[in-house]
Amino acid sequence: MWLTYYIIIITVAATWYAWNINPEAQQKGMLRPFLVFREDRWYQLVSSGFLHADLTHLLFNMITLFFFGPVVERAIGGGYFIGLYLAGLILANIPSLFRHRDDPRFASLGASGAVGAVLFVFIYFFPMEPIYLFFIPIGIPAVVFGAVFIGYSFWAHNKASDKINHEAHIAGAVTGLLYVMIIVPRGIDHLLTLLGLI
Repeated sequence: MWLTYYIIIITVAATWYAWNINPEAQQKGMLRPFLVFREDRWYQLVSSGFLHADLTHLLFNMITLFFFGPVVERAIGGGYFIGLYLAGLILANIPSLFRHRDDPRFASLGASGAVGAVLFVFIYFFPMEPIYLFFIPIGIPAVVFGAVFIGYSFWAHNKASDKINHEAHIAGAVTGLLYVMIIVPRGIDHLLTLLGLI
């Protein structure tokens, strides 16, 4: 579970550095598909996940990671957890990367894709575990929360009325589920057990 805490510390430190010491680091580190393809800035697929737009953005991602990361880390092991997080960082950006490759104005940053991957692996292993939202004292089964989250993300993406990259949320969730079923040993067995097939 220590890997989760190290990721949180590194992310908070990198974001704080970009906010207070070197604002240019945020400009260079955020994902800009237009520049990725034209200037080979492929590192932005990873660097953008360690930078955040504001305190609310940072807190929401890191609090989510703090509560769900250690559980997932214990469930799949440290090595697979790092692989999951990196896969979430990179693959959750792929849809935006190609969709906005010709838009010089588009930019994205934040760990939402990776955090979404971790969250949905938690939902995969613990579908009936209650998830408590801020100011709501009643737990929501994880699988119900996941379904609502994906539904909202699709709706918000199509509405496109805010600056949140809902596309990355969806891609992160899909990445997490595919990763645990394909990469993690016995990951698919868990699904087959849930379905009563083994």
